[in-house]
Amino acid sequence: VPLPRKRKMDRPNPPSEWTPTRVAEMHTPPLDELAKVIQTGLGSHFKSVSSEVVDSPDFRQAPFHLASEGISGSARLADVGGPPYLVPTVQRHKVYNLEDVAKEIGLPGCTFIGAGAGSSRLAGCNCELIPNSNLATGEICTHFAKMKGGKAVLERYMSNEFGLLANLLATEGKPGKVVKVSAQGRAGDTNFVTAIRKVLFAHYGEAKPVALGGVFIMDKGQAKLHVMPDFSETPLTTDEEVEKWLHFYNADAPLICLCGSCVSHDPGFDLRVEHTHVFSAHGQGGHYHYDVTPVDVEYTGYFTVAERIARVDAPKETHQVGRD
Repeated sequence: VPLPRKRKMDRPNPPSEWTPTRVAEMHTPPLDELAKVIQTGLGSHFKSVSSEVVDSPDFRQAPFHLASEGISGSARLADVGGPPYLVPTVQRHKVYNLEDVAKEIGLPGCTFIGAGAGSSRLAGCNCELIPNSNLATGEICTHFAKMKGGKAVLERYMSNEFGLLANLLATEGKPGKVVKVSAQGRAGDTNFVTAIRKVLFAHYGEAKPVALGGVFIMDKGQAKLHVMPDFSETPLTTDEEVEKWLHFYNADAPLICLCGSCVSHDPGFDLRVEHTHVFSAHGQGGHYHYDVTPVDVEYTGYFTVAERIARVDAPKETHQVGRD
């Protein structure tokens, strides 16, 4: 059942009350160079790898189902809020809107894809959000995953409001050149996004942080996902306590994975360097961890390079719990 469109509601967390936004400029290597770096480095993580610069497909069509045709044009990442607003105890007043975020990062009317938390006051509970919204056209293709009757369910989410945290790729939604990465047969112990991050860091180092965002399809295999249950009544102070609280399950391909953060390393901005959420046409979705079928897994991804990262409403008091 689609989530009803948002009623006119109060704004408990207006932009005027956010902590000041900080902007980190990223290294933006030429796409052909980036494709070669990924091609060379990813070979130690997967048995078969192909990385090349291509014209982007129409991402509005299957199997992607995005709200915009492309993921190019003034690309930047937005890291909004963060896990400290969720754990150890939830700060329910941390409610945001993509429209406000777009203005804050200097790209009004942009397209957003990525990973975040839904607005509990709209969804009626804590949930995983898979943002997928074109602010220029008003097209909202967002989904959310929640727990219902002890099982994870995936539903449409017809609002640009979200809560607590989000990692977002923001672009003008235009078609353009992107890096297409295909990988089959995982040979290492890291997931697809982590492997790419490690390759980027190994090549560019601390002096040249590189940030990517995009969409990838898990064409074959299964992935371990989690879905948050409703907010914990007791404080969650360690990763072990968070893991016990989360609901994990294996989801079947094909899976549409929206990567809102793939950053080679954090240049001191309290970033979540990796965050991907998943939806599908068969009712499965949530937070992507890794595939559980290394022999059979196949990925096809399309990535764009972010010019900068905007750290929006960063918590004044931070920690590293709950960032896996």
